[in-house]
Amino acid sequence: MASKTLSVSSLASTAFASVPRPCRPPHPPPLLRLLGHHHLPHASRLRVSPLSTAAATDPDPEDGVDTVEQLLLPRPASTGGRGRTDRLMKLQRRADDDGGIGEGPGGRRRWFPYLDAFRSAGGAELSSREVVEVLEPHILEARRDRIRRAVDNRSYAVCLVVEGLSDFGNVSAAFRSADALGVQSVHVISCDSSKRCREYRDNRHVSMGAEKWLDIELWNSPAECFSALKKRGYRIATTYLGTDSVSVYDMDWSQPTAIVVGNELRGISDDALKLSDLHCSVPMKGMVDSFNVSVAAGILMHHAVCDRVTRLGHHGDLLPEESRILLAEFYLRHRESTTSIVHEYVKRKAEKFMARL
Repeated sequence: MASKTLSVSSLASTAFASVPRPCRPPHPPPLLRLLGHHHLPHASRLRVSPLSTAAATDPDPEDGVDTVEQLLLPRPASTGGRGRTDRLMKLQRRADDDGGIGEGPGGRRRWFPYLDAFRSAGGAELSSREVVEVLEPHILEARRDRIRRAVDNRSYAVCLVVEGLSDFGNVSAAFRSADALGVQSVHVISCDSSKRCREYRDNRHVSMGAEKWLDIELWNSPAECFSALKKRGYRIATTYLGTDSVSVYDMDWSQPTAIVVGNELRGISDDALKLSDLHCSVPMKGMVDSFNVSVAAGILMHHAVCDRVTRLGHHGDLLPEESRILLAEFYLRHRESTTSIVHEYVKRKAEKFMARL
């Protein structure tokens, strides 16, 4: 796998001019919790979707293994290089080029990653509606309400991409901000597996479990990541201070946009700059010309959400069917035991069907 270390820190030499605007950074997001697990592989690229994050308060000892750390471990050759990625995703996920782009309000292009199908151990498929009906009685009402509120405020219209980052504590902080602001999709480009595993163990408390409820995908290079994102209808906006940079305050964030932040020392790579659709910067008024990368990511996402609310009246923009599908996905991520409950339901359903024959 290509290897720039998985790092996140300061946009350092990447983004920011000088001209303030009345927009303040987001308040620190609420504490979440570290749980773990989920999903399914996605063929030929090193990418893992829905790692996890959502709304919780205290760690639950029944929540199973720490799948983020497992994901960051080197993948043994005996498994064909896939390891735990086979188990990360819950619902079936569509390919980038299978027609997953539709139209939302105002005719805007939109991407939604999930199919309305959960495949059980025996190969039988359940719809998201069935999954919700099966699991709802097993989740406390307060928890269900919190998950529903999180889903209502989710959007795939803005996604975050972190490239070549070296401080996983900052990566975790960026995850936490993404979850708090309703940015569901996060992408990580180019990482050294042994270093990122050590970094994660040292800094996993920073994310407070945000990764449990996010869709996190790993990529080997900017070209690989950007190609997939463009197929999904995103424009690529790299944070970079240059003569052609556009202020983030002058951008229309109602358009599907991937925000790319880079290494705290080197900034955005030359490849990423060349392959992006535009360069953007956060106007600054002080003596320094950069933020810590996790702070910059939080400011960018916060402004994107504010702009979307101003233009559209809301940030969360999932269609009713999409909301139900994502709700089922979140229910399945709730605990390690929830998947077992669904598998048992499918088994009983099959037994009743055979008994009627």
